Amino acid sequence: MYVGIIDYGSGNIRSVLKSFEKAASLVSTEIQIKIIKNADELKKIEKIVLPGVGAFADCMEGLKSRVNLIEMLNKKVIEEKKPFLGICVGMQLLANSSSEYGHTKGLSWLDGEVENIKIINEDIKIPHMGWNSIIFDKDDPLLINIKKGEDFYFVHSYQFNVKENNFVLAKTNYGADITAIVLKNNILGTQFHPEKSQRAGIQFIKNFLEWKP
Repeated sequence: MYVGIIDYGSGNIRSVLKSFEKAASLVSTEIQIKIIKNADELKKIEKIVLPGVGAFADCMEGLKSRVNLIEMLNKKVIEEKKPFLGICVGMQLLANSSSEYGHTKGLSWLDGEVENIKIINEDIKIPHMGWNSIIFDKDDPLLINIKKGEDFYFVHSYQFNVKENNFVLAKTNYGADITAIVLKNNILGTQFHPEKSQRAGIQFIKNFLEWKP
């Protein structure tokens, strides 16, 4: 199985690659992890990973700058239903739009808006940076061997407000509930960075690699 990590100029690609290679070594089936830099390289990929670091608008512009990449992503993920994982801003790009530094349209794969984290009190520091536990109330193959309240690593100033709550698989609390994992059919996204989340992160990546939506 070929798993493609999209390099569009945003995201710690090397760190993501190393974590996926480590998780792949724990899976019984043969998995090859590839860095994808253009649309043609996506054609033979069976699972797709979209990392993202920085501002929403910059990440969206990075995707647009790769010829036919968004069109190929739509074909693979929306039409062919290939399993997809968006990480941090890579998850936020699934939204209709973001209000970060103006108004930027997203991929619109999952209805909702990306908005700044609301400061509830002076104890809430922005960005939300560091380890925080995830909250979920239903079992899912993507959460195998991940306990309720497991800590993952977050770095973000904006949050994905998903329109339909049934597409939110897990939340985290930072003054108020914040979307931590989204799931809609074959489309998965995490606000946290699994590649920076040590044992729990590797387990989550392994679950994604074994996932059959």
